Amino acid sequence: MLYEAKNIVKRFGNVSALDGASINVKAGEVVGLVGDNGAGKSTLVKVLSGVVQPDEGQVILGGEERYWGSPEDALEAGIETLYQDAALAADLTISANFFFGREHLRPGLLGRLGVLSERRMNAETRESFAQLGTQVPDPRRLISTLSGGQRQTIAIARSVAWAKRVLLLDEPTNHLGAYQKTQVLDVIRKARDQGLGIILISHALPEVLEVTDRIFVLRLGKLVSEGPTQSYTPDSLVRAITGLTV
Repeated sequence: MLYEAKNIVKRFGNVSALDGASINVKAGEVVGLVGDNGAGKSTLVKVLSGVVQPDEGQVILGGEERYWGSPEDALEAGIETLYQDAALAADLTISANFFFGREHLRPGLLGRLGVLSERRMNAETRESFAQLGTQVPDPRRLISTLSGGQRQTIAIARSVAWAKRVLLLDEPTNHLGAYQKTQVLDVIRKARDQGLGIILISHALPEVLEVTDRIFVLRLGKLVSEGPTQSYTPDSLVRAITGLTV
């Protein structure tokens, strides 16, 4: 197994957000994490990404138990996370956002003075998006000039390009049109084909059923169901999420 969270417990005061929740993902696999509002999905992803430290339980990467003191620890281990807000800087270009925190500097004295190699970053941005089959505008365009769908596609492609082992996606198709959703799902499939382990949180159950290999269902902080995607129907998945008969 590539990445695992086992028996995770997380409390915020008197509120138990996670009560022994578990999830795992293999390399080259898309796992769906679903549940109603308040089920604990986002908290579990924050544990996996190092934003939140669990009160109990284990996080295991490549068979080795790990402790993330911060999101930077998880990033250094090859775990990229895309939250619901794409976290793009609107006043920067596409390539500047793509390389944010990983900028290339000009060689020699200019680089020592902090001058960026914009030509190199633009070229590598085009190349990375092309490898994913993602259609993007000129990398020199400002993010503020793009549509919401274009921004989300760029944010996901950036996460895929930088992820070394695991990709965590929190509602990546939220507020997108049909065409943009199709593009995003295609990028997720290509990331799986590259050997990444992907955990997808989504309320869009048809998309979860379409693109995942396995599904984990949380309810009130507990894992209540898990299995291969083909073992679920839309009705049975709703029943697992709500605990009610459809």
